[in-house]
Amino acid sequence: MRAVCVLGTGLIGGSLMRAAARAGREVWGTAASDATAAAAVADGFDVTTDTDAALTRAADSDALVVVAVPLTALEPVLRRIDAVAPTCRLTDAVSVKIPVADAVAEFAPQARYVGGHPMAGTAESGWAAGDPDLFGDAAWVVAADDGLDVDVWRDVAELAWACGARVVPSAVDEHDTAVARISHLPHLFAAVLASVGAGEQGDDLALALSASSFADGTRVAGTRPELVLAMCEGNRAALLGAVDDALGRLGAMRGALASTGGLAATVRSGHEARMRWAATREPLALPVSLDGDGVFAELRELGRRGDVVEPWKS
Repeated sequence: MRAVCVLGTGLIGGSLMRAAARAGREVWGTAASDATAAAAVADGFDVTTDTDAALTRAADSDALVVVAVPLTALEPVLRRIDAVAPTCRLTDAVSVKIPVADAVAEFAPQARYVGGHPMAGTAESGWAAGDPDLFGDAAWVVAADDGLDVDVWRDVAELAWACGARVVPSAVDEHDTAVARISHLPHLFAAVLASVGAGEQGDDLALALSASSFADGTRVAGTRPELVLAMCEGNRAALLGAVDDALGRLGAMRGALASTGGLAATVRSGHEARMRWAATREPLALPVSLDGDGVFAELRELGRRGDVVEPWKS
């Protein structure tokens, strides 16, 4: 099993380290602060603030390097990769893929990079929030654009399976469009819903009456604002399209409510969409060979259908 070097030990990176270690992987990582590194070491993990030392070890052992820092912190990390382990096996856990791929091409162009995005998380953050079960049965996107390194693609897929996730292949542009609709837009809606529910300062009647529908709808509004800003602003072009779609639907709903008082079209459409979502919770796992031409085209089509890659037998 390939060793793993995780750069960034917040919720995702910390959970990844825990899950990989539980699966029997040799794993080490880096933290942005002495306090976080000390907390990780106290929990029995090999974590340092010395990024160069961690990357030197990764280069020497041909480990898979996983970048798990916010998009806004990416450039200096990639510059250290280029300086210390320029041809390393590289993936990431950042929530947008085009900006990361562009940054890798600019700041670490020799790296053998295959993008990744585990679709899991909570409103909590930091090392203490990490959970080895975070990725259990979650979708883990693995980039499937033409020209990628097949050996590294295999490494990233095997890491996702080791962490308990399902591998969903996708082109990076299709990924960014999809997450704008099902991840980034919900964060913005949660922020708006929380603000509307809170109303004016000093009038907490609505909040006092709120129950599960308000709690569920606003859960991700509890995420640290800087993390939400990094992922949403980093996916600006795709998110604008999702916002425009949502505004069009809200406008149509408001027009119907104002003119006839009827909301049937909006409610039924939403119900049908929710039922479609429920039907995707048990995707079909299909075998894929990474040999031969056209493998990435096959993988992309599999992902578009909502299917996942069947783990291969070791």
